[in-house]
Amino acid sequence: MTALDLLDYGAVLVFALTGALVASRAQLDIVGFAFLAALTGVGGGTVRDVLLDRNPVFWIGNPDYILIACGAAIVIFFTAHLVESRFRWLLWLDALALAVAVPAGAGLALQMLQPGVIVVLMGVATGCFGGLMRDVVVGQVPLVLREGELYVTAALAGSLAAWFTARHTDDAMLILGSCALATFALRAGSLAFGWRLPVYRARPPRS
Repeated sequence: MTALDLLDYGAVLVFALTGALVASRAQLDIVGFAFLAALTGVGGGTVRDVLLDRNPVFWIGNPDYILIACGAAIVIFFTAHLVESRFRWLLWLDALALAVAVPAGAGLALQMLQPGVIVVLMGVATGCFGGLMRDVVVGQVPLVLREGELYVTAALAGSLAAWFTARHTDDAMLILGSCALATFALRAGSLAFGWRLPVYRARPPRS
Protein backbone atom coordinates (compact mmCIF):
# COMPACT_ATOMS: atom_id res chain seq x y z
CA MET A 1 0.00 0.00 0.00
CA THR A 2 1.40 3.37 -1.03
CA ALA A 3 1.42 6.65 0.90
CA LEU A 4 -1.25 8.00 -1.45
CA ASP A 5 -3.47 5.00 -0.71
CA LEU A 6 -3.10 5.64 3.02
CA LEU A 7 -3.99 9.29 2.51
CA ASP A 8 -7.12 8.32 0.58
CA TYR A 9 -8.15 5.93 3.38
CA GLY A 10 -7.53 8.60 6.00
CA ALA A 11 -9.38 11.30 4.07
CA VAL A 12 -12.41 9.06 3.50
CA LEU A 13 -12.55 8.04 7.15
CA VAL A 14 -12.26 11.51 8.67
CA PHE A 15 -14.48 13.23 6.11
CA ALA A 16 -17.06 10.46 6.63
CA LEU A 17 -17.03 11.19 10.36
CA THR A 18 -17.80 14.84 9.59
CA GLY A 19 -20.62 13.81 7.28
CA ALA A 20 -22.13 11.65 10.01
CA LEU A 21 -21.82 14.49 12.53
CA VAL A 22 -23.71 16.78 10.15
CA ALA A 23 -26.33 14.04 9.78
CA SER A 24 -26.68 13.91 13.57
CA ARG A 25 -27.22 17.67 13.71
CA ALA A 26 -29.86 17.31 10.99
CA GLN A 27 -31.47 14.40 12.92
CA LEU A 28 -31.41 11.96 10.00
CA ASP A 29 -32.01 8.20 10.23
CA ILE A 30 -29.18 5.69 9.97
CA VAL A 31 -29.52 5.41 6.19
CA GLY A 32 -29.21 9.17 5.96
CA PHE A 33 -26.09 8.95 8.13
CA ALA A 34 -24.53 6.38 5.79
CA PHE A 35 -25.45 8.34 2.68
CA LEU A 36 -24.06 11.63 3.98
CA ALA A 37 -20.92 9.98 5.36
CA ALA A 38 -20.20 8.21 2.06
CA LEU A 39 -20.94 11.31 0.00
CA THR A 40 -18.60 13.41 2.12
CA GLY A 41 -15.93 10.74 2.32
CA VAL A 42 -15.55 10.02 -1.37
CA GLY A 43 -16.90 13.24 -2.92
CA GLY A 44 -13.62 15.12 -3.30
CA GLY A 45 -11.67 12.09 -4.49
CA THR A 46 -14.37 11.30 -7.03
CA VAL A 47 -14.18 14.79 -8.53
CA ARG A 48 -10.38 14.47 -8.65
CA ASP A 49 -10.43 11.08 -10.40
CA VAL A 50 -13.08 12.13 -12.92
CA LEU A 51 -11.16 15.28 -13.84
CA LEU A 52 -7.90 13.37 -14.14
CA ASP A 53 -9.64 10.68 -16.23
CA ARG A 54 -8.53 8.04 -13.75
CA ASN A 55 -10.29 4.78 -14.45
CA PRO A 56 -11.77 3.27 -12.37
CA VAL A 57 -12.60 5.94 -9.79
CA PHE A 58 -10.81 5.01 -6.58
CA TRP A 59 -13.80 3.75 -4.61
CA ILE A 60 -15.16 1.73 -7.53
CA GLY A 61 -11.80 0.03 -7.90
CA ASN A 62 -11.78 -0.65 -4.16
CA PRO A 63 -15.23 -0.63 -2.48
CA ASP A 64 -13.59 -0.85 0.95
CA TYR A 65 -13.69 2.96 0.97
CA ILE A 66 -17.50 2.87 1.00
CA LEU A 67 -17.50 0.29 3.79
CA ILE A 68 -15.19 2.50 5.86
CA ALA A 69 -17.52 5.47 5.36
CA CYS A 70 -20.56 3.41 6.36
CA GLY A 71 -18.72 2.09 9.40
CA ALA A 72 -17.93 5.65 10.47
CA ALA A 73 -21.60 6.55 10.05
CA ILE A 74 -22.71 3.68 12.31
CA VAL A 75 -20.22 4.65 15.02
CA ILE A 76 -21.38 8.29 15.02
CA PHE A 77 -25.06 7.27 14.94
CA PHE A 78 -24.67 5.49 18.28
CA THR A 79 -22.17 7.85 19.93
CA ALA A 80 -22.93 11.41 18.73
CA HIS A 81 -25.11 12.08 21.78
CA LEU A 82 -22.04 11.65 23.99
CA VAL A 83 -20.27 14.64 22.43
CA GLU A 84 -20.77 17.95 24.22
CA SER A 85 -20.28 20.16 21.15
CA ARG A 86 -20.79 18.31 17.90
CA PHE A 87 -20.22 21.47 15.87
CA ARG A 88 -16.79 22.03 17.43
CA TRP A 89 -15.86 18.41 16.75
CA LEU A 90 -17.11 18.86 13.20
CA LEU A 91 -14.89 21.90 12.63
CA TRP A 92 -11.72 20.26 13.89
CA LEU A 93 -12.31 16.89 12.23
CA ASP A 94 -13.02 18.75 9.00
CA ALA A 95 -9.72 20.63 9.39
CA LEU A 96 -7.90 17.32 9.88
CA ALA A 97 -9.67 15.77 6.89
CA LEU A 98 -8.69 18.76 4.75
CA ALA A 99 -5.04 18.32 5.74
CA VAL A 100 -5.18 14.67 4.66
CA ALA A 101 -7.23 15.06 1.48
CA VAL A 102 -5.27 17.96 -0.05
CA PRO A 103 -1.96 16.03 -0.18
CA ALA A 104 -3.86 13.01 -1.52
CA GLY A 105 -5.09 15.09 -4.45
CA ALA A 106 -1.92 17.05 -5.10
CA GLY A 107 0.24 13.96 -4.66
CA LEU A 108 -1.73 11.95 -7.19
CA ALA A 109 -1.52 14.77 -9.74
CA LEU A 110 2.25 14.95 -9.20
CA GLN A 111 2.51 11.18 -9.62
CA MET A 112 0.66 11.50 -12.93
CA LEU A 113 3.15 14.21 -14.01
CA GLN A 114 0.50 16.90 -14.29
CA PRO A 115 1.58 20.55 -14.65
CA GLY A 116 1.69 22.80 -11.61
CA VAL A 117 -1.70 24.42 -12.16
CA ILE A 118 -3.40 21.02 -12.27
CA VAL A 119 -1.51 19.82 -9.20
CA VAL A 120 -2.80 22.81 -7.24
CA LEU A 121 -6.36 22.50 -8.53
CA MET A 122 -6.51 18.76 -7.78
CA GLY A 123 -5.36 19.39 -4.23
CA VAL A 124 -8.05 22.02 -3.75
CA ALA A 125 -10.77 19.90 -5.39
CA THR A 126 -9.96 16.79 -3.36
CA GLY A 127 -9.94 18.75 -0.12
CA CYS A 128 -13.01 20.91 -0.67
CA PHE A 129 -15.66 19.16 -2.73
CA GLY A 130 -16.67 16.45 -0.25
CA GLY A 131 -17.47 18.98 2.47
CA LEU A 132 -19.13 21.26 -0.05
CA MET A 133 -21.47 18.46 -1.17
CA ARG A 134 -22.20 17.53 2.46
CA ASP A 135 -23.25 21.03 3.46
CA VAL A 136 -25.28 21.71 0.30
CA VAL A 137 -27.27 18.48 0.73
CA VAL A 138 -28.37 19.43 4.25
CA GLY A 139 -29.04 23.05 3.30
CA GLN A 140 -26.25 24.69 5.30
CA VAL A 141 -23.91 27.46 4.27
CA PRO A 142 -20.83 25.43 3.22
CA LEU A 143 -17.81 25.68 5.52
CA VAL A 144 -15.71 26.38 2.43
CA LEU A 145 -17.66 29.62 1.89
CA ARG A 146 -17.96 30.93 5.45
CA GLU A 147 -17.15 34.61 5.58
CA GLY A 148 -13.42 35.23 5.34
CA GLU A 149 -12.36 31.89 6.86
CA LEU A 150 -9.21 30.21 5.59
CA TYR A 151 -10.55 27.03 4.01
CA VAL A 152 -10.03 27.07 0.27
CA THR A 153 -7.07 29.33 1.01
CA ALA A 154 -5.59 26.63 3.27
CA ALA A 155 -6.09 23.99 0.57
CA LEU A 156 -4.52 26.30 -2.00
CA ALA A 157 -1.50 26.99 0.21
CA GLY A 158 -1.01 23.29 0.91
CA SER A 159 -1.19 22.40 -2.77
CA LEU A 160 1.30 25.13 -3.62
CA ALA A 161 3.61 23.80 -0.89
CA ALA A 162 3.46 20.33 -2.45
CA TRP A 163 4.21 21.67 -5.93
CA PHE A 164 7.06 23.87 -4.70
CA THR A 165 8.63 21.10 -2.61
CA ALA A 166 8.36 18.65 -5.51
CA ARG A 167 10.44 21.01 -7.63
CA HIS A 168 13.32 20.66 -5.18
CA THR A 169 13.14 17.06 -3.95
CA ASP A 170 11.80 13.63 -4.91
CA ASP A 171 11.16 12.67 -1.28
CA ALA A 172 7.46 11.78 -1.23
CA MET A 173 7.15 12.07 2.54
CA LEU A 174 8.64 15.56 2.49
CA ILE A 175 6.35 16.64 -0.36
CA LEU A 176 3.18 15.26 1.22
CA GLY A 177 4.19 16.35 4.72
CA SER A 178 4.80 19.96 3.70
CA CYS A 179 1.42 19.98 1.99
CA ALA A 180 -0.41 18.60 5.03
CA LEU A 181 1.40 20.92 7.44
CA ALA A 182 0.70 24.08 5.45
CA THR A 183 -2.95 23.13 5.00
CA PHE A 184 -3.59 22.30 8.65
CA ALA A 185 -1.63 25.25 10.01
CA LEU A 186 -3.72 27.78 8.09
CA ARG A 187 -7.05 26.08 8.73
CA ALA A 188 -6.30 25.56 12.42
CA GLY A 189 -5.14 29.17 12.71
CA SER A 190 -8.43 30.32 11.25
CA LEU A 191 -10.37 28.24 13.78
CA ALA A 192 -8.22 28.89 16.84
CA PHE A 193 -7.06 32.46 16.32
CA GLY A 194 -9.65 33.91 13.97
CA TRP A 195 -7.34 34.35 11.00
CA ARG A 196 -9.40 35.76 8.14
CA LEU A 197 -9.13 37.19 4.67
CA PRO A 198 -10.70 40.59 4.05
CA VAL A 199 -14.14 40.27 2.49
CA TYR A 200 -15.88 42.50 -0.01
CA ARG A 201 -18.15 45.17 1.50
CA ALA A 202 -20.57 46.99 -0.76
CA ARG A 203 -20.30 50.78 -0.77
CA PRO A 204 -22.78 53.31 -2.07
CA PRO A 205 -21.77 54.74 -5.44
CA ARG A 206 -20.08 58.12 -5.52
CA SER A 207 -22.39 60.93 -6.48
